[in-house]
Amino acid sequence: MADPLPTVDPMHATQIAQPFHREGWIWEEKYDGWRMVAYKDADRVRLVSRNGRDLTQRFRELGAAVGALPARTLILDGEIAVFDTALISRFEWLRGRPKDEAATPPMFMVFDCLYARRKDLRERPLSIRRHVLEAEVDGHRLILPARCLADDGLAAWAEVLERGYEGLVAKDPASPYVGGRTLKWLKVKQQKYREGERGF
Repeated sequence: MADPLPTVDPMHATQIAQPFHREGWIWEEKYDGWRMVAYKDADRVRLVSRNGRDLTQRFRELGAAVGALPARTLILDGEIAVFDTALISRFEWLRGRPKDEAATPPMFMVFDCLYARRKDLRERPLSIRRHVLEAEVDGHRLILPARCLADDGLAAWAEVLERGYEGLVAKDPASPYVGGRTLKWLKVKQQKYREGERGF
C-alpha cells in the first residue's frame, strides 16, 4: 500500500511596499481570491484553505476537476478566484456575484506543484516545479497555471497597473517549497488592496 500524501504547510510571500527587478526571477499575477491547496490521491480529493478548512464541498466542480486530472497523485497550491469580463479577479464575488454582472465560474489558478505521481517535489527548485505544474494541468478549463508577467519586474508592475490586477508575486526560481513566510517569494499590491490577508 502506498504511503499517504504529506500534509502541506503553505509557503507565504512576504509583502513589500515597492516593485523592483531582480535578474532571473519569475513574476506572476497576484489574484484576489482564496488560497487553496488541492490534494488528489487516486479518487480522493480535498481542497484545503490556508487556515486548514476543508472546502471541497463548497467548490464541488473544482474538486471534480482536480479529480479528473491525469496524475493519480497530486498536491497543487494556488488561489481560487472569480473573474469579471475584464479578467480581473473579484474577491467579493466568491461569496456571490451581483445578478447583473457577468463572471467566470470559480477557477483554480495554480502557482505551484508540490507532489506529482508519487514524487515529492518540495525540495526541487521552483523552475522545475513550475514545469511539472504546467504539464499536469494542461488543457483544463477550470484549472490554469498562474499567469506569468513580463520578465522584467518593473515592466511586470507596469502590466499590473495597466490591466488593473491586484498585484504581482516575485519568486526566486531556485527556491524550494518551505512552509511559512519567506523572502524567496515577495508580493507587491496596488494600494487599494493593501488592507491585509483575507479568506479562509
